[in-house]
Amino acid sequence: MNFVDIKPGTSAEGSEIIAFRTDPKSESYIYLMAGVHGDEVEGVYVCSKLFDWLKGHEDLDIPLVVIPILNVDGYRMGTRTNARGVDLNRNLPSGNWSKESREAKYFPGENALSELENQYLVKLFNKYKPKFIVSIHSWKPMINYNGAGCKSAAEIMHAHNGYKMVDEIEGHPTPGSLGEFGPEKYKTPVLTFECPLHSEKSLKAIWAENEKAFKGLFESDLFKNLK
Repeated sequence: MNFVDIKPGTSAEGSEIIAFRTDPKSESYIYLMAGVHGDEVEGVYVCSKLFDWLKGHEDLDIPLVVIPILNVDGYRMGTRTNARGVDLNRNLPSGNWSKESREAKYFPGENALSELENQYLVKLFNKYKPKFIVSIHSWKPMINYNGAGCKSAAEIMHAHNGYKMVDEIEGHPTPGSLGEFGPEKYKTPVLTFECPLHSEKSLKAIWAENEKAFKGLFESDLFKNLK
């Protein structure tokens, strides 16, 4: 697949947030992204391996936008939050956004969409319309599906890795998250993929465990036929 650079965004500390899209342009795109939480290196690694495979997969013809690391400052510092102490996955302007947080690590910011990183993400969404979003995280191995048609994507991956599929995580509300915002604002399914932690498995082992699941999803008729 042939990718071109998208004009980068700027983080809270002035670092570039790089992004790519397939060439030529399309009316809508599948998004692949990672590094929303800077300390989730597992997701960034899996995203990089998948991106490398996509770049070498000449026969695949699906429109993509790839954001390898959204929270570049947090990734550099090894923190969940960005440089301003905001959890980017609680800062999006969904209808259930709340200024309240259960713990400091979930701090949603003083206002919804207050953070430069998320402002850049929304700018991309508005310019390159999303039709499906895959956001790779790490926590407990699971596939969290949100929005119409997303369960089918989760089932494709589950068939390869056996990960638990959930439409919501009991006892773990996520106001202001991408899983809330994407379906609500853009009518776009959001698949939040949770990798195992590298304290339990090596990064290479995590990719090996999920390689067929990700490749199966991106090669699926589901993705080829998305409108």
